[in-house]
Amino acid sequence: MSVRRTSVLAALAGLFLLTPPAASLPPPTTRLAPGEHQTIVNDLRLWYRVAGRSDGVPIVFLHGGPGQGSKSFAKLVGPAVEPSLRMVYLDQRGSGRSERPWNDAYSLDLVVDDLEKLRQAWGVPRIGLIGHSIGSMLGMEYGAKYPDRVAGMVLAASGPDLPAAFNAQCDRLAKADPAAYARAVADVEPGSKLKCNVYKGALKNRLQAFVDGNMFPNPAVAKLVEREDNANGLRNTGQYSRALIGGGILNYQFGRPERLTMPVLVVAGEKDYQTGTGPQRAFAARLPRGRFLEYKNAGHFMYVEQTPRFARDVIGFFNDAARR
Repeated sequence: MSVRRTSVLAALAGLFLLTPPAASLPPPTTRLAPGEHQTIVNDLRLWYRVAGRSDGVPIVFLHGGPGQGSKSFAKLVGPAVEPSLRMVYLDQRGSGRSERPWNDAYSLDLVVDDLEKLRQAWGVPRIGLIGHSIGSMLGMEYGAKYPDRVAGMVLAASGPDLPAAFNAQCDRLAKADPAAYARAVADVEPGSKLKCNVYKGALKNRLQAFVDGNMFPNPAVAKLVEREDNANGLRNTGQYSRALIGGGILNYQFGRPERLTMPVLVVAGEKDYQTGTGPQRAFAARLPRGRFLEYKNAGHFMYVEQTPRFARDVIGFFNDAARR
């Protein structure tokens, strides 16, 4: 789960999203033709773009954040994978160029249903998934509910056990700043699985630096991702994050690995301390057809830091899945 200006911190910072007026939007379509599309799903206008090959299983990118949008992945990784894959860059509800629900209707179940209705409208029997950060949780939930409709799944910087990931952050905080750690322990909500809560105010105005240190071994990558995600006035409003956090997402643990019967590739950055390699490695070992890859010296956005390798691994994975 990414926690940055493009994610939970957006909720804290109160960033605003600039969107064009409804009158300027094209009429809704639900197709897999190349190019941008706006379509109505569950009474919301969702945006997606199709690029790459014109045939084969559509590979849907599920972005993180929550609310980050698909912009940086499409710009920085898209050119490397599109010659070999039929890519669909989807902005989830409340994210990027998609509409914000007026009633704060956000949950993993709702976004899973959005995705399934899109698949039905596209008229394809199966889709492939690339889920990043909280998008990996969306992929896991979709795959568990509809295992026969997923050709294969790549989970990058995944969060199958958020309490384990966040508790590892607590251990790092305890060593780096004992006073802030004590405040974070005091901020834990009753019944929580967390040993501390670094996001409630324990770090005060130093939270951003702590999170960046968790995710980005190379600060230049942080600037690059943020620049691309905020291009053209698009920013994470934090609405999606606030709703999921209020719904208890920090206690999320995926408990149905046996339902993920499709091939699954779990990719983790060695220096990603936001989600951590340990929970991801353990998760991959529990999957019927799981495989784990660790990228040395990479962080939460390993696909930006090591794009050529990520593209080769993902293309090879989906090609192998298609032959099975």
